[in-house]
Amino acid sequence: MGASHRTLKHACLTLSLVVLSGVCNAENLWQGKRAAISLTYDDSLNVHLDKVVPALNRHDMKGTFYLTINVPPLAERLNEWRQVAEQGHELGNHTLFHPCNGQGAGREWVAAERDLSQWTAQRMVDNIKVANTTLQAIDGKTERTLAFPCGDTSAGGESYVDAIKPLFVGARGVHASYPTPDQVAQYNIAAHMINGQSIGQLQTMVDNAIANQGLLVFLFHGVGGEHGLNLDEPTHLKLLNYLSNKQSDLWIAPMVDIAQFIDQQE
Repeated sequence: MGASHRTLKHACLTLSLVVLSGVCNAENLWQGKRAAISLTYDDSLNVHLDKVVPALNRHDMKGTFYLTINVPPLAERLNEWRQVAEQGHELGNHTLFHPCNGQGAGREWVAAERDLSQWTAQRMVDNIKVANTTLQAIDGKTERTLAFPCGDTSAGGESYVDAIKPLFVGARGVHASYPTPDQVAQYNIAAHMINGQSIGQLQTMVDNAIANQGLLVFLFHGVGGEHGLNLDEPTHLKLLNYLSNKQSDLWIAPMVDIAQFIDQQE
């Protein structure tokens, strides 16, 4: 964050008993806006192409689609995903096979051959590199972000985060918060898991981001079906409408743009 932003922020905090609301509200940290929003969608689902992309395009919003390579909706619809990238959306890396740590409660669904606890960090990095090559063949781009499958950042007990930093401008995690630019962990960016919330709950999240002058990353899977983690389509559309009505306060951008912005603040 620049020196002028830090100085103004410090003044607003230390003189909080003085009426400085007009000054503090003018401190728009996110490309001139009070908060940043990124709409992210995981796992290369058909509903992303059929329902989400058309809805985003109608609202002139750009999202990030974290693609798992080894799934039919990617292989069978490559040209459509290429068009998604041409429309300005990000095709993010969600690995070849979506491996996760299979150990612990709630991870019984992880197949043995995709259990990160049994992988090495190098195997995971190699998996991610091949996925990057595949994505570049689709969209021609060399800069993108990674979404850690299940939020897991280690393989065989060894972190692979440092090893992937040269490959990406940033990476998305799964922990929820509303960080300001100086608080964002560029290679474990906070995200809010979406699964069945009401429109009121989603609107409150947006309002919290604005109040905190923070970043709000929505982490979607299914939208109107196709995944156990799901938001119904009408609620998703209501959220986009709400974001559209709040655009004077919001910078809405793909994760790659958010990560590049954070990198420039260093």
